[in-house]
Amino acid sequence: MDVTEWLLESDPAIRWQVMRDLLDAPSDAVAGERSRVATEGVGARLLALQADDGYWGGDEYGEDGDRRGTHWILQDLRRLGADPAAPQVRAAIERVRDGVTWRWWEHRPYFQGEVEECVNGGVLAHGAYFGVLGEGSDRIIGMLLEQQLEDGGWNCDPPEESTRSSFDSTLCVIEGFLAYERAVPDAPAEITESRRRGEEYLLERGLFRRRSTGELVLERYLDFAFPPYWHYDVLRALDYLRETGDPPDARVDDAIGLVLDQRRDDERWPAAKPRRGEVFFPLDEPEGEPSRWNTLRALRVLRWAGR
Repeated sequence: MDVTEWLLESDPAIRWQVMRDLLDAPSDAVAGERSRVATEGVGARLLALQADDGYWGGDEYGEDGDRRGTHWILQDLRRLGADPAAPQVRAAIERVRDGVTWRWWEHRPYFQGEVEECVNGGVLAHGAYFGVLGEGSDRIIGMLLEQQLEDGGWNCDPPEESTRSSFDSTLCVIEGFLAYERAVPDAPAEITESRRRGEEYLLERGLFRRRSTGELVLERYLDFAFPPYWHYDVLRALDYLRETGDPPDARVDDAIGLVLDQRRDDERWPAAKPRRGEVFFPLDEPEGEPSRWNTLRALRVLRWAGR
């Protein structure tokens, strides 16, 4: 079967992104398919799992890798592309806004964030995507701008433990900044400047190398697990750079090669080993099986890169 046909024989969350990113389908057709995410397939299943108090999994985040908490389900819905204007999505977000708090941080409302950079980058991305901006997002942005390190990135570890940036934290933050800039066209220039410095931190290292030795930083950067949780990987970073709308920097060429290396003989990409922690149900195939999510993301990155 043709790979594109195989991708289209799937969940609405995948189909609408294939139509937009690979087929250049008319915008009304894309919007029509996207509208089904909230009412059919995995998107509807996730929405149905929310409790009346606004929480998923009874937790705002989740301990010991548990990914059934509110924060991670919002990430899933965002990556599925659930339409924020859909009634089912609006109702779910209103319940989060009104009911979910950070229990360890003075019961601050969810969309005001907590203190860790990687978490707050995600909260900012969720608030921007789902249209919950204001005092909370302003607070998060102020913190993230202050927390940026000298090398251009961020690290959730406190300064007494590390003064060097983390690939994981940096990508979480710049994803949040980009989502905010998309939602707020007249966003302050300092946000864009800060995001560009974060991108440069990753690009200087080819998206996966130690700057000092050129060696691969961590083997897990080659594990393209979907959804990514807080973890950095090369495909996630490339997909982020594609979303910026900028042409590919020459320094991503080797990272593109790493993506091509994982393509199977049948022109599909395999599913990675799932991240640790409990989930309501997996969004991707078992490890090693053909993955529609990885194939979609790899193909649109390769298209962006002209490869």
